[in-house]
Amino acid sequence: MEVSQKGPNILIATSIGGYLAGVTMESMLGVALTLRKVQVHVLLCDTILPACFDCEVTWYPKLEHFLNHGPSKDLCRHCYVPASRVYGDLGFAVHRFSDFLTQEDFQFSDKMVENLTYSEIVDYKYEGIPIGEHALSGALRFFACANLEKEVHGEAVLKRYFKAALLTVISTKRLLSKNAFKCLTFHHGIYVPQGLIGEVARQKNIPVVNWNVAYRKHCFIFSHRETYHHSLISESVQHWEDLSWTPILEKKLLKYLASRLKGSEDWIWFHERPKTDLGAIEKETGIDFSKTTIGLLTNVLWDAQLHYPANAFSNMLEWVLQTIGYFGNRPELQLVIRVHPAELTGTLVSRQPIIREIEQVYPVLPRNVFLVGPESQASTYAMMTQCNAVIIYGTKTGVELASIGIPVIVAGEAWIRNKGISIDASSSREYFSILERLPFPDRLDAPIIERARKYAYHFFFRRMIPLDFMEVGGSAAPFYLKINNLKNLMPGSSKGLDVICQGILDGSEFIFPDEEEVEEGNASQGRLEKVRSGN
Repeated sequence: MEVSQKGPNILIATSIGGYLAGVTMESMLGVALTLRKVQVHVLLCDTILPACFDCEVTWYPKLEHFLNHGPSKDLCRHCYVPASRVYGDLGFAVHRFSDFLTQEDFQFSDKMVENLTYSEIVDYKYEGIPIGEHALSGALRFFACANLEKEVHGEAVLKRYFKAALLTVISTKRLLSKNAFKCLTFHHGIYVPQGLIGEVARQKNIPVVNWNVAYRKHCFIFSHRETYHHSLISESVQHWEDLSWTPILEKKLLKYLASRLKGSEDWIWFHERPKTDLGAIEKETGIDFSKTTIGLLTNVLWDAQLHYPANAFSNMLEWVLQTIGYFGNRPELQLVIRVHPAELTGTLVSRQPIIREIEQVYPVLPRNVFLVGPESQASTYAMMTQCNAVIIYGTKTGVELASIGIPVIVAGEAWIRNKGISIDASSSREYFSILERLPFPDRLDAPIIERARKYAYHFFFRRMIPLDFMEVGGSAAPFYLKINNLKNLMPGSSKGLDVICQGILDGSEFIFPDEEEVEEGNASQGRLEKVRSGN
Protein backbone atom coordinates (compact mmCIF):
# COMPACT_ATOMS: atom_id res chain seq x y z
CA MET A 1 0.00 0.00 0.00
CA GLU A 2 1.30 3.46 -0.90
CA VAL A 3 2.18 5.37 2.25
CA SER A 4 1.33 9.06 2.58
CA GLN A 5 4.38 11.32 2.78
CA LYS A 6 2.76 14.73 3.23
CA GLY A 7 -0.14 14.35 5.64
CA PRO A 8 -0.21 14.73 9.42
CA ASN A 9 1.48 12.18 11.68
CA ILE A 10 -0.89 10.02 13.71
CA LEU A 11 0.44 7.54 16.28
CA ILE A 12 -1.53 4.33 16.78
CA ALA A 13 -0.21 3.18 20.15
CA THR A 14 -1.37 -0.44 20.06
CA SER A 15 1.52 -1.35 22.38
CA ILE A 16 0.31 -4.89 23.09
CA GLY A 17 0.56 -6.88 19.87
CA GLY A 18 -0.93 -9.92 21.56
CA TYR A 19 -4.23 -8.09 21.98
CA LEU A 20 -5.68 -9.32 18.71
CA ALA A 21 -8.84 -7.23 18.87
CA GLY A 22 -6.61 -4.18 19.10
CA VAL A 23 -4.42 -5.20 16.17
CA THR A 24 -7.48 -6.05 14.06
CA MET A 25 -9.15 -2.68 14.63
CA GLU A 26 -6.02 -0.56 14.61
CA SER A 27 -4.48 -2.08 11.49
CA MET A 28 -7.76 -1.36 9.69
CA LEU A 29 -7.82 2.14 11.14
CA GLY A 30 -4.25 2.73 10.02
CA VAL A 31 -5.15 1.80 6.44
CA ALA A 32 -8.24 4.02 6.53
CA LEU A 33 -6.18 6.95 7.79
CA THR A 34 -3.51 6.35 5.15
CA LEU A 35 -6.23 6.52 2.51
CA ARG A 36 -7.04 9.93 4.00
CA LYS A 37 -3.46 11.17 3.43
CA VAL A 38 -2.21 10.49 6.97
CA GLN A 39 1.30 9.34 7.85
CA VAL A 40 0.59 6.46 10.21
CA HIS A 41 3.01 5.50 12.98
CA VAL A 42 2.61 2.57 15.37
CA LEU A 43 4.03 1.97 18.85
CA LEU A 44 4.65 -1.58 20.07
CA CYS A 45 6.22 -3.08 23.15
CA ASP A 46 9.08 -5.29 21.97
CA THR A 47 9.08 -7.69 24.93
CA ILE A 48 10.73 -5.28 27.38
CA LEU A 49 7.85 -4.64 29.82
CA PRO A 50 7.93 -6.85 32.94
CA ALA A 51 4.09 -6.83 33.09
CA CYS A 52 1.27 -5.51 30.93
CA PHE A 53 -2.41 -5.46 30.01
CA ASP A 54 -2.14 -8.90 28.39
CA CYS A 55 -1.13 -10.60 31.64
CA GLU A 56 -3.68 -12.08 34.02
CA VAL A 57 -3.41 -14.48 36.91
CA THR A 58 -5.30 -17.29 35.16
CA TRP A 59 -2.41 -17.61 32.68
CA TYR A 60 -0.11 -18.56 35.55
CA PRO A 61 -1.23 -21.55 37.68
CA LYS A 62 2.23 -21.29 39.24
CA LEU A 63 2.46 -17.60 40.01
CA GLU A 64 6.17 -17.91 40.80
CA HIS A 65 6.76 -18.26 37.06
CA PHE A 66 5.29 -14.80 36.48
CA LEU A 67 7.13 -13.35 39.47
CA ASN A 68 10.45 -14.60 38.11
CA HIS A 69 9.98 -14.01 34.39
CA GLY A 70 6.89 -11.88 33.82
CA PRO A 71 5.42 -12.57 30.36
CA SER A 72 8.83 -12.93 28.68
CA LYS A 73 8.79 -16.74 28.55
CA ASP A 74 5.28 -17.10 27.14
CA LEU A 75 3.03 -14.18 26.13
CA CYS A 76 5.84 -12.08 24.68
CA ARG A 77 6.68 -14.83 22.20
CA HIS A 78 3.34 -14.37 20.47
CA CYS A 79 3.03 -10.61 20.82
CA TYR A 80 5.60 -8.29 19.27
CA VAL A 81 6.82 -10.24 16.23
CA PRO A 82 3.41 -11.04 14.64
CA ALA A 83 2.06 -7.52 15.24
CA SER A 84 5.24 -5.89 13.97
CA ARG A 85 4.98 -7.97 10.80
CA VAL A 86 1.33 -6.95 10.27
CA TYR A 87 2.03 -3.25 10.68
CA GLY A 88 5.32 -3.35 8.81
CA ASP A 89 3.75 -5.08 5.81
CA LEU A 90 1.15 -2.29 5.68
CA GLY A 91 3.94 0.26 5.36
CA PHE A 92 3.49 1.95 8.73
CA ALA A 93 6.43 3.38 10.67
CA VAL A 94 6.81 1.00 13.63
CA HIS A 95 8.37 2.36 16.83
CA ARG A 96 9.47 0.05 19.62
CA PHE A 97 9.54 0.82 23.33
CA SER A 98 13.22 -0.13 23.53
CA ASP A 99 14.13 2.39 20.82
CA PHE A 100 13.73 5.11 23.43
CA LEU A 101 15.21 3.39 26.49
CA THR A 102 18.79 3.06 27.71
CA GLN A 103 20.46 0.65 30.08
CA GLU A 104 20.45 3.44 32.66
CA ASP A 105 16.65 3.59 32.44
CA PHE A 106 16.34 -0.08 33.34
CA GLN A 107 18.79 0.36 36.21
CA PHE A 108 16.81 3.37 37.43
CA SER A 109 13.52 1.46 37.35
CA ASP A 110 15.10 -1.47 39.21
CA LYS A 111 16.41 0.87 41.88
CA MET A 112 13.04 2.56 42.32
CA VAL A 113 11.27 -0.78 42.72
CA GLU A 114 13.79 -1.90 45.35
CA ASN A 115 13.66 1.29 47.40
CA LEU A 116 9.95 2.13 47.50
CA THR A 117 7.45 0.61 49.92
CA TYR A 118 3.97 -0.54 48.87
CA SER A 119 2.29 2.71 49.93
CA GLU A 120 5.05 4.79 48.34
CA ILE A 121 4.58 2.94 45.05
CA VAL A 122 0.82 3.51 45.01
CA ASP A 123 1.25 7.26 45.61
CA TYR A 124 4.32 7.71 43.39
CA LYS A 125 4.36 10.35 40.66
CA TYR A 126 7.10 10.67 38.07
CA GLU A 127 7.42 14.15 36.61
CA GLY A 128 3.79 14.83 37.45
CA ILE A 129 2.39 11.54 36.13
CA PRO A 130 0.67 9.19 38.63
CA ILE A 131 2.77 6.11 37.91
CA GLY A 132 1.66 4.32 41.07
CA GLU A 133 -2.04 4.76 40.39
CA HIS A 134 -1.73 3.10 36.99
CA ALA A 135 0.54 0.37 38.35
CA LEU A 136 -2.09 -0.46 40.96
CA SER A 137 -4.82 -0.60 38.30
CA GLY A 138 -2.67 -3.01 36.31
CA ALA A 139 -2.11 -5.25 39.32
CA LEU A 140 -5.80 -5.21 40.29
CA ARG A 141 -6.77 -6.17 36.77
CA PHE A 142 -4.13 -8.93 36.80
CA PHE A 143 -5.70 -10.45 39.92
CA ALA A 144 -9.30 -9.46 38.98
CA CYS A 145 -9.93 -8.12 42.46
CA ALA A 146 -10.62 -4.73 44.05
CA ASN A 147 -7.62 -4.69 46.39
CA LEU A 148 -4.37 -6.58 46.94
CA GLU A 149 -4.68 -7.08 50.70
CA LYS A 150 -5.42 -10.81 50.49
CA GLU A 151 -3.03 -11.59 47.64
CA VAL A 152 0.11 -13.24 48.99
CA HIS A 153 2.14 -12.03 46.02
CA GLY A 154 0.20 -8.81 45.53
CA GLU A 155 3.12 -6.50 46.28
CA ALA A 156 5.50 -8.43 44.03
CA VAL A 157 3.07 -8.19 41.11
CA LEU A 158 2.47 -4.51 41.86
CA LYS A 159 6.22 -3.89 41.62
CA ARG A 160 6.31 -5.49 38.18
CA TYR A 161 3.53 -3.19 37.00
CA PHE A 162 5.24 -0.21 38.61
CA LYS A 163 8.44 -0.88 36.70
CA ALA A 164 6.45 -1.38 33.48
CA ALA A 165 4.60 1.89 34.06
CA LEU A 166 7.83 3.79 34.70
CA LEU A 167 9.52 2.41 31.58
CA THR A 168 6.42 3.21 29.52
CA VAL A 169 6.44 6.84 30.61
CA ILE A 170 10.16 7.30 29.95
CA SER A 171 9.92 5.69 26.51
CA THR A 172 6.76 7.56 25.50
CA LYS A 173 8.13 10.92 26.62
CA ARG A 174 11.16 10.49 24.38
CA LEU A 175 9.11 9.22 21.44
CA LEU A 176 6.78 12.23 21.61
CA SER A 177 9.70 14.63 22.00
CA LYS A 178 11.36 13.34 18.83
CA ASN A 179 8.20 13.18 16.68
CA ALA A 180 5.43 15.70 16.05
CA PHE A 181 2.12 13.81 16.25
CA LYS A 182 -1.22 15.44 15.59
CA CYS A 183 -3.03 12.81 17.65
CA LEU A 184 -2.54 9.50 19.45
CA THR A 185 -5.20 6.82 19.18
CA PHE A 186 -5.34 3.43 20.89
CA HIS A 187 -7.62 0.98 22.68
CA HIS A 188 -8.90 1.23 26.26
CA GLY A 189 -6.97 4.26 27.54
CA ILE A 190 -6.46 2.70 30.97
CA TYR A 191 -4.21 0.01 32.50
CA VAL A 192 -0.51 -0.56 31.75
CA PRO A 193 0.81 0.61 29.33
CA GLN A 194 -2.15 2.35 27.65
CA GLY A 195 -3.07 4.56 30.59
CA LEU A 196 0.47 5.89 30.89
CA ILE A 197 0.74 6.66 27.18
CA GLY A 198 -2.41 8.75 27.47
CA GLU A 199 -1.04 10.57 30.52
CA VAL A 200 2.17 11.54 28.69
CA ALA A 201 0.28 12.73 25.61
CA ARG A 202 -2.12 14.85 27.67
CA GLN A 203 0.79 16.34 29.59
CA LYS A 204 2.26 17.41 26.25
CA ASN A 205 -1.13 18.72 25.06
CA ILE A 206 -1.34 16.15 22.25
CA PRO A 207 -4.92 15.02 21.53
CA VAL A 208 -5.78 11.46 22.57
CA VAL A 209 -8.50 9.22 21.12
CA ASN A 210 -9.45 5.97 22.85
CA TRP A 211 -11.82 3.24 21.74
CA ASN A 212 -13.58 0.15 23.06
CA VAL A 213 -15.89 -2.49 21.68
CA ALA A 214 -19.53 -1.43 22.21
CA TYR A 215 -22.53 -3.60 23.15
CA ARG A 216 -24.30 -3.58 19.80
CA LYS A 217 -23.04 -5.86 17.06
CA HIS A 218 -20.52 -4.26 14.68
CA CYS A 219 -20.27 -1.17 16.91
CA PHE A 220 -17.47 0.64 18.73
CA ILE A 221 -17.25 3.60 21.11
CA PHE A 222 -14.60 6.25 20.47
CA SER A 223 -13.87 9.07 22.89
CA HIS A 224 -11.67 12.13 23.03
CA ARG A 225 -8.97 12.59 25.66
CA GLU A 226 -9.66 9.54 27.85
CA THR A 227 -11.48 6.23 28.19
CA TYR A 228 -15.21 6.37 27.55
CA HIS A 229 -15.79 5.15 31.12
CA HIS A 230 -14.80 8.64 32.22
CA SER A 231 -15.68 10.82 29.23
CA LEU A 232 -19.33 9.73 29.10
CA ILE A 233 -19.81 10.80 32.71
CA SER A 234 -18.92 14.39 31.86
CA GLU A 235 -20.36 14.46 28.32
CA SER A 236 -22.38 17.60 27.68
CA VAL A 237 -26.15 17.14 27.56
CA GLN A 238 -26.11 19.56 24.61
CA HIS A 239 -25.08 16.63 22.42
CA TRP A 240 -28.51 15.02 22.76
CA GLU A 241 -31.13 16.95 24.74
CA ASP A 242 -32.27 19.00 21.74
CA LEU A 243 -32.53 15.95 19.50
CA SER A 244 -35.76 16.07 17.51
CA TRP A 245 -37.62 13.15 19.09
CA THR A 246 -39.97 11.33 16.74
CA PRO A 247 -42.18 8.23 17.01
CA ILE A 248 -39.87 6.48 14.53
CA LEU A 249 -36.79 7.02 16.71
CA GLU A 250 -38.73 5.98 19.79
CA LYS A 251 -39.92 2.80 18.10
CA LYS A 252 -36.37 1.94 17.07
CA LEU A 253 -35.06 2.50 20.60
CA LEU A 254 -37.79 0.49 22.31
CA LYS A 255 -37.33 -2.38 19.87
CA TYR A 256 -33.62 -2.45 20.73
CA LEU A 257 -34.24 -2.21 24.48
CA ALA A 258 -36.62 -5.16 24.20
CA SER A 259 -33.89 -7.12 22.43
CA ARG A 260 -31.57 -6.46 25.39
CA LEU A 261 -33.68 -8.95 27.31
CA LYS A 262 -31.98 -11.72 25.33
CA GLY A 263 -29.10 -9.85 23.75
CA SER A 264 -30.13 -10.73 20.21
CA GLU A 265 -28.71 -7.51 18.74
CA ASP A 266 -25.56 -7.39 20.90
CA TRP A 267 -22.13 -8.98 20.80
CA ILE A 268 -21.46 -8.25 24.47
CA TRP A 269 -23.96 -10.22 26.53
CA PHE A 270 -23.88 -11.93 29.92
CA HIS A 271 -26.79 -14.43 29.84
CA GLU A 272 -27.09 -17.49 27.64
CA ARG A 273 -30.74 -18.27 28.41
CA PRO A 274 -32.26 -15.55 30.61
CA LYS A 275 -35.19 -16.66 32.73
CA THR A 276 -38.06 -14.17 32.43
CA ASP A 277 -40.96 -16.03 34.09
CA LEU A 278 -41.63 -14.20 37.35
CA GLY A 279 -43.13 -17.24 39.03
CA ALA A 280 -40.01 -19.26 38.33
CA ILE A 281 -37.81 -16.39 39.53
CA GLU A 282 -39.80 -16.07 42.77
CA LYS A 283 -39.51 -19.81 43.35
CA GLU A 284 -35.73 -19.72 42.78
CA THR A 285 -34.99 -16.63 44.87
CA GLY A 286 -37.71 -16.45 47.53
CA ILE A 287 -38.67 -12.94 46.45
CA ASP A 288 -42.35 -11.98 46.62
CA PHE A 289 -42.89 -9.38 43.92
CA SER A 290 -46.38 -8.62 45.25
CA LYS A 291 -44.59 -6.75 48.05
CA THR A 292 -42.93 -3.38 47.55
CA THR A 293 -39.48 -4.13 46.18
CA ILE A 294 -36.36 -2.04 45.64
CA GLY A 295 -33.67 -3.28 43.27
CA LEU A 296 -29.92 -2.88 43.65
CA LEU A 297 -27.54 -3.60 40.78
CA THR A 298 -23.86 -4.19 41.47
CA ASN A 299 -20.86 -3.87 39.21
CA VAL A 300 -17.95 -6.29 39.29
CA LEU A 301 -15.88 -5.17 42.30
CA TRP A 302 -12.51 -4.79 40.60
CA ASP A 303 -14.11 -3.26 37.51
CA ALA A 304 -15.95 -0.64 39.55
CA GLN A 305 -12.76 0.18 41.46
CA LEU A 306 -10.89 0.95 38.23
CA HIS A 307 -13.57 2.44 35.99
CA TYR A 308 -15.83 4.52 38.21
CA PRO A 309 -14.56 7.28 40.54
CA ALA A 310 -15.95 7.18 44.08
CA ASN A 311 -18.77 9.58 44.90
CA ALA A 312 -21.16 9.15 47.83
CA PHE A 313 -19.11 6.20 49.14
CA SER A 314 -15.40 5.40 49.11
CA ASN A 315 -16.02 2.25 47.06
CA MET A 316 -18.75 -0.02 45.81
CA LEU A 317 -18.46 -2.60 48.59
CA GLU A 318 -18.97 0.04 51.28
CA TRP A 319 -22.08 1.19 49.43
CA VAL A 320 -23.55 -2.33 49.25
CA LEU A 321 -22.85 -3.14 52.91
CA GLN A 322 -24.30 0.12 54.23
CA THR A 323 -27.35 -0.27 52.01
CA ILE A 324 -28.00 -3.76 53.40
CA GLY A 325 -27.74 -2.34 56.91
CA TYR A 326 -30.23 0.38 56.07
CA PHE A 327 -32.83 -1.97 54.58
CA GLY A 328 -32.47 -4.26 57.58
CA ASN A 329 -34.32 -1.50 59.44
CA ARG A 330 -36.98 -1.12 56.71
CA PRO A 331 -38.85 -4.46 56.98
CA GLU A 332 -41.79 -3.09 54.95
CA LEU A 333 -39.54 -3.05 51.86
CA GLN A 334 -37.77 -5.87 50.05
CA LEU A 335 -34.25 -5.26 48.75
CA VAL A 336 -33.21 -7.42 45.80
CA ILE A 337 -29.47 -7.33 45.14
CA ARG A 338 -28.68 -8.53 41.64
CA VAL A 339 -25.00 -9.45 41.46
CA HIS A 340 -23.56 -8.62 38.05
CA PRO A 341 -23.38 -11.80 35.90
CA ALA A 342 -20.03 -10.59 34.53
CA GLU A 343 -18.44 -11.75 37.79
CA LEU A 344 -18.52 -15.14 36.07
CA THR A 345 -19.01 -14.38 32.38
CA GLY A 346 -16.87 -11.28 31.88
CA THR A 347 -13.51 -11.19 30.11
CA LEU A 348 -11.85 -11.73 33.49
CA VAL A 349 -13.67 -13.88 36.05
CA SER A 350 -13.74 -11.98 39.34
CA ARG A 351 -11.58 -13.48 42.08
CA GLN A 352 -13.34 -11.33 44.67
CA PRO A 353 -17.03 -12.31 44.49
CA ILE A 354 -19.20 -9.73 46.19
CA ILE A 355 -21.37 -12.40 47.85
CA ARG A 356 -18.31 -13.68 49.69
CA GLU A 357 -17.55 -10.14 50.87
CA ILE A 358 -21.15 -9.65 52.00
CA GLU A 359 -21.18 -12.94 53.91
CA GLN A 360 -18.14 -11.89 55.93
CA VAL A 361 -20.16 -8.98 57.35
CA TYR A 362 -23.64 -10.53 57.16
CA PRO A 363 -23.41 -14.31 57.72
CA VAL A 364 -27.20 -14.11 57.90
CA LEU A 365 -28.94 -11.49 55.78
CA PRO A 366 -31.93 -9.50 57.02
CA ARG A 367 -35.11 -11.40 56.11
CA ASN A 368 -36.17 -8.75 53.62
CA VAL A 369 -32.86 -8.70 51.71
CA PHE A 370 -32.38 -11.14 48.81
CA LEU A 371 -29.19 -11.94 46.93
CA VAL A 372 -29.41 -13.12 43.32
CA GLY A 373 -26.00 -14.50 42.42
CA PRO A 374 -24.05 -14.07 39.18
CA GLU A 375 -24.72 -17.67 38.20
CA SER A 376 -28.50 -17.16 38.20
CA GLN A 377 -30.18 -17.01 34.81
CA ALA A 378 -32.95 -14.88 36.29
CA SER A 379 -33.37 -11.92 33.97
CA THR A 380 -32.14 -8.68 35.50
CA TYR A 381 -34.67 -6.76 33.40
CA ALA A 382 -37.57 -8.98 34.41
CA MET A 383 -36.77 -8.49 38.10
CA MET A 384 -36.03 -4.77 37.96
CA THR A 385 -39.25 -3.94 36.10
CA GLN A 386 -41.12 -5.21 39.19
CA CYS A 387 -39.31 -2.75 41.44
CA ASN A 388 -40.54 0.56 42.82
CA ALA A 389 -37.05 1.99 42.24
CA VAL A 390 -33.59 0.69 41.40
CA ILE A 391 -30.33 1.74 43.04
CA ILE A 392 -27.13 1.61 40.99
CA TYR A 393 -23.45 2.40 41.40
CA GLY A 394 -21.94 2.47 37.92
CA THR A 395 -23.95 0.06 35.79
CA LYS A 396 -25.16 1.13 32.36
CA THR A 397 -28.50 -0.58 33.00
CA GLY A 398 -29.72 2.59 34.68
CA VAL A 399 -30.05 4.18 31.24
CA GLU A 400 -32.42 1.44 30.13
CA LEU A 401 -34.51 1.35 33.30
CA ALA A 402 -35.14 5.10 33.29
CA SER A 403 -36.25 4.76 29.67
CA ILE A 404 -39.15 2.58 30.74
CA GLY A 405 -40.14 4.83 33.63
CA ILE A 406 -38.40 3.20 36.59
CA PRO A 407 -36.86 5.69 39.07
CA VAL A 408 -33.09 5.20 39.29
CA ILE A 409 -31.03 6.25 42.32
CA VAL A 410 -27.32 6.74 41.55
CA ALA A 411 -24.72 6.27 44.30
CA GLY A 412 -21.60 6.10 42.11
CA GLU A 413 -20.37 7.72 38.92
CA ALA A 414 -22.79 6.10 36.49
CA TRP A 415 -23.17 7.67 33.05
CA ILE A 416 -26.79 8.51 33.78
CA ARG A 417 -25.67 10.91 36.54
CA ASN A 418 -26.10 14.65 35.95
CA LYS A 419 -28.33 14.08 32.92
CA GLY A 420 -31.57 15.24 34.54
CA ILE A 421 -32.85 11.67 34.44
CA SER A 422 -31.84 10.01 37.71
CA ILE A 423 -31.85 10.83 41.43
CA ASP A 424 -28.18 11.45 42.17
CA ALA A 425 -26.52 11.20 45.59
CA SER A 426 -23.28 13.13 46.12
CA SER A 427 -22.72 12.10 49.74
CA SER A 428 -23.72 9.24 52.01
CA ARG A 429 -25.98 11.59 53.97
CA GLU A 430 -27.78 12.63 50.79
CA TYR A 431 -28.00 8.98 49.71
CA PHE A 432 -29.74 7.84 52.87
CA SER A 433 -32.07 10.85 52.82
CA ILE A 434 -33.13 9.72 49.34
CA LEU A 435 -33.75 6.19 50.63
CA GLU A 436 -35.97 7.67 53.36
CA ARG A 437 -38.34 8.78 50.59
CA LEU A 438 -38.90 5.17 49.48
CA PRO A 439 -41.19 3.85 48.23
CA PHE A 440 -41.79 6.47 45.56
CA PRO A 441 -45.45 7.25 44.85
CA ASP A 442 -45.18 7.02 41.07
CA ARG A 443 -43.11 6.00 38.09
CA LEU A 444 -41.18 8.70 36.26
CA ASP A 445 -43.36 11.29 34.55
CA ALA A 446 -43.65 11.56 30.77
CA PRO A 447 -41.13 14.42 30.22
CA ILE A 448 -38.44 12.60 32.23
CA ILE A 449 -39.12 9.35 30.38
CA GLU A 450 -38.78 11.14 27.04
CA ARG A 451 -35.53 12.73 28.21
CA ALA A 452 -34.25 9.32 29.34
CA ARG A 453 -35.16 7.81 25.98
CA LYS A 454 -33.36 10.58 24.13
CA TYR A 455 -30.22 9.86 26.11
CA ALA A 456 -30.60 6.10 25.66
CA TYR A 457 -30.96 6.59 21.91
CA HIS A 458 -27.92 8.87 21.90
CA PHE A 459 -25.90 6.31 23.84
CA PHE A 460 -26.91 3.17 21.97
CA PHE A 461 -27.28 4.52 18.43
CA ARG A 462 -25.12 7.63 18.20
CA ARG A 463 -22.18 7.02 20.55
CA MET A 464 -21.97 3.39 19.42
CA ILE A 465 -20.55 3.79 15.93
CA PRO A 466 -21.33 1.01 13.41
CA LEU A 467 -18.63 -0.54 11.27
CA ASP A 468 -20.59 -3.11 9.30
CA PHE A 469 -17.45 -4.74 7.89
CA MET A 470 -16.44 -5.84 11.40
CA GLU A 471 -18.00 -9.28 11.68
CA VAL A 472 -18.84 -11.16 14.86
CA GLY A 473 -16.71 -14.18 15.67
CA GLY A 474 -13.27 -15.54 15.07
CA SER A 475 -11.46 -17.93 17.39
CA ALA A 476 -8.72 -15.59 18.61
CA ALA A 477 -10.51 -12.22 18.54
CA PRO A 478 -14.17 -11.29 19.16
CA PHE A 479 -14.48 -9.84 15.65
CA TYR A 480 -12.75 -9.97 12.29
CA LEU A 481 -12.42 -7.71 9.28
CA LYS A 482 -14.54 -8.60 6.25
CA ILE A 483 -13.86 -6.37 3.25
CA ASN A 484 -13.50 -7.05 -0.47
CA ASN A 485 -10.92 -4.38 -1.26
CA LEU A 486 -9.51 -1.06 -0.09
CA LYS A 487 -12.48 0.80 -1.56
CA ASN A 488 -14.45 -0.34 1.49
CA LEU A 489 -12.20 1.85 3.64
CA MET A 490 -12.14 4.91 1.38
CA PRO A 491 -13.84 8.17 2.40
CA GLY A 492 -17.57 7.94 1.74
CA SER A 493 -17.74 4.13 1.82
CA SER A 494 -18.67 3.82 5.50
CA LYS A 495 -20.35 6.66 7.37
CA GLY A 496 -19.23 5.18 10.68
CA LEU A 497 -15.61 5.02 9.56
CA ASP A 498 -15.86 8.59 8.26
CA VAL A 499 -17.07 9.78 11.68
CA ILE A 500 -14.17 8.01 13.38
CA CYS A 501 -11.46 9.26 11.03
CA GLN A 502 -12.83 12.79 11.05
CA GLY A 503 -12.85 12.78 14.85
CA ILE A 504 -9.22 11.69 14.95
CA LEU A 505 -8.13 14.23 12.35
CA ASP A 506 -10.06 17.35 13.33
CA GLY A 507 -11.35 16.69 16.83
CA SER A 508 -15.03 16.53 15.89
CA GLU A 509 -17.34 14.59 18.18
CA PHE A 510 -17.58 10.82 17.85
CA ILE A 511 -21.33 10.91 17.29
CA PHE A 512 -22.89 8.83 14.54
CA PRO A 513 -25.84 10.66 12.87
CA ASP A 514 -28.17 7.70 13.18
CA GLU A 515 -31.25 9.92 13.17
CA GLU A 516 -30.30 11.07 9.67
CA GLU A 517 -29.99 7.45 8.56
CA VAL A 518 -33.42 6.70 10.01
CA GLU A 519 -34.97 9.74 8.31
CA GLU A 520 -33.34 8.88 5.00
CA GLY A 521 -34.51 5.28 5.24
CA ASN A 522 -38.03 6.36 6.09
CA ALA A 523 -38.11 8.76 3.12
CA SER A 524 -36.86 6.03 0.79
CA GLN A 525 -39.54 3.67 2.09
CA GLY A 526 -42.17 6.34 1.44
CA ARG A 527 -40.99 6.84 -2.14
CA LEU A 528 -41.02 3.09 -2.73
CA GLU A 529 -44.58 2.77 -1.45
CA LYS A 530 -45.69 5.59 -3.77
CA VAL A 531 -44.16 3.81 -6.75
CA ARG A 532 -45.89 0.57 -5.79
CA SER A 533 -49.24 2.31 -5.41
CA GLY A 534 -48.86 3.97 -8.82
CA ASN A 535 -49.02 7.53 -7.48
